[in-house]
Formats: sequence, C-alpha cells, structure tokens
Amino acid sequence: MPETTPEPLAPGAALPDLTLESSDGAPVRLSELSRAALIFYPRDATPTCTNELKAFSELADEFAAAGCRLYGISTDSLASHAKFIEKQGLRLPLLSDPEGAAAEAFGVWGEKVNFGKRYMGMIRSTFLVGDDGKVAEGWTVSRIAGHPEAVLEAARQL
Repeated sequence: MPETTPEPLAPGAALPDLTLESSDGAPVRLSELSRAALIFYPRDATPTCTNELKAFSELADEFAAAGCRLYGISTDSLASHAKFIEKQGLRLPLLSDPEGAAAEAFGVWGEKVNFGKRYMGMIRSTFLVGDDGKVAEGWTVSRIAGHPEAVLEAARQL
C-alpha cells in the first residue's frame, strides 16, 4: 500500500473492478454495484467504528426503502466480521479487504494521526454509488453524528 495520502474517488468515478468476500457468504464485485453505500471504517469492535455501523444499521430499513444497499468495508477478516456483527446486531454485510486493495483504489488508505502518532491506515470514508455504478457522492468522515442521516438523504435523492 502507498505511503502517501491519495485523493479519494471523486463523484463520477467508476468503481474499481475488485471482488471482496462478504460476511453474508456471497462475494461482492464492486464494479457491478449500483445504488449502494460503501462505508470504509478502520477496525471491527472499536468504539467509533461500532457507533458508526450501529447508526447505519438503525437506518437499514430506510436505506432499503430508498433502494440503497449498505456495505461496511475494512481490512478485518470474515471471522472478525462475523463476531462483530453478532455482538453488535449489525444489519449490513461487512466486506473483507485484507490486503487493502479496495481501500487503496478508493483513495482511503493514507496517513493518520492519533494521539500524536503518525501511521498508515484506513481513513473513515463513505461513498454513495448511483444507478450508473459510479460514485455519486463521497464523504471523509470526521464526526459520526449526523453522517448516516446525510448519506440516507443523498440516497433518497438518487
């Protein structure tokens, strides 16, 4: 993975042709998605990631009513995802990106700073995919509060 912070995919960009394993057992080919929200998050079972994915899960029915599928994506394994889903009662499939290929392709693997320590990692980001299979909108997420609702509103506008 690169050692610099790339630019995230911009609206209008095609999705990379990558297939990720899903916690629901069916591989997901990103380039074939439409009307979906891709939620890139750093780690299963960490406080902020848990809060974010639980907030999206609480809105799962509303996303479904808008015709939008939800997918969480991290570098964690399917086994880790299964435990996380069960413990938190999550209502969305989690995709495993163990080598970070999707994170790199979407431009969300980069330098982070936590408590003064610099390191490379997943930059919390969400991408809304339109009917045409291209990025309709993207967010780099610094605050969870209100973010799932903003993505839902954008999904309703697709």
